[in-house]
Amino acid sequence: MHCYHKTSRYTGPLRAVVLDWAGTAVDYGCMGPAAVFVDVFAQFEIEVSVAEARSFMGVAKKEHIRRICALDKVKRQWQARYGKAPDETAIDALYARTEPMMAATAARFSDPIPGLLETVAALRTQGLKIGSSTGYTQTIMAALVPAAAGKGYDPDTVVSSSDVPAGRPYPWMCYLNAIRLEVFPLEAVVKIGDTTSDIEAGRNAGMWTIGLTQSGNELGLTRQAAESADPAELRPRIESISARFQEAGAHFTAAGVWEVLPLIDEINARLSRGERP
Repeated sequence: MHCYHKTSRYTGPLRAVVLDWAGTAVDYGCMGPAAVFVDVFAQFEIEVSVAEARSFMGVAKKEHIRRICALDKVKRQWQARYGKAPDETAIDALYARTEPMMAATAARFSDPIPGLLETVAALRTQGLKIGSSTGYTQTIMAALVPAAAGKGYDPDTVVSSSDVPAGRPYPWMCYLNAIRLEVFPLEAVVKIGDTTSDIEAGRNAGMWTIGLTQSGNELGLTRQAAESADPAELRPRIESISARFQEAGAHFTAAGVWEVLPLIDEINARLSRGERP
């Protein structure tokens, strides 16, 4: 491992990227997780919309359920159906259904997003290591990782929310990626994701951040739907997502991973001038 002794500003180059999974690397539109949350609550006779299910995407899945349960609409339904507001026992019951369903669904939604394999190959040619983090647990990733590897995507390390004390926006998954990849300093790493919690986690870890506006959860469209959408209708939605990412602290935004390489060059240029994230 090459260790940089921090007596002055780091001037590059980048040494690693940390990619999110669903909506960033695989599963264009982040379709799999949203569908599972809707289905799980339906099994308890509680109606949750896809938009509501997407609202908290990026955090650990049990925390995601907890936040859905805190919605006034859900609390009212739960009270009417079960005679009380959803408590931790209810959250445990919902999560017990969620994890096995999510594992099966994640494996089905394992297709690499267009441009991923080419981008990863180019980054490795530049000497960068490929880390990854996810709100999925290791149980879910045990199904997703081999499915994605069979389609050509095999990052150097996989860190899940169940590997750390707390998921995003806490920086722990970013730190564990850096440890496993043996990469230092943290300004030599770029966190790439499709949710505000990805951006917040990267910033909290002291990394550069890139938010993906089209391929992920925030837009929530399949590739076919996104590519066939009326540009006049799609543009303001993309601009709104980009604004939210910038408000969360994103250094850059891009439509998808296929637009990342020029931003890597820009970050390297900024590092060479002694800039820090």
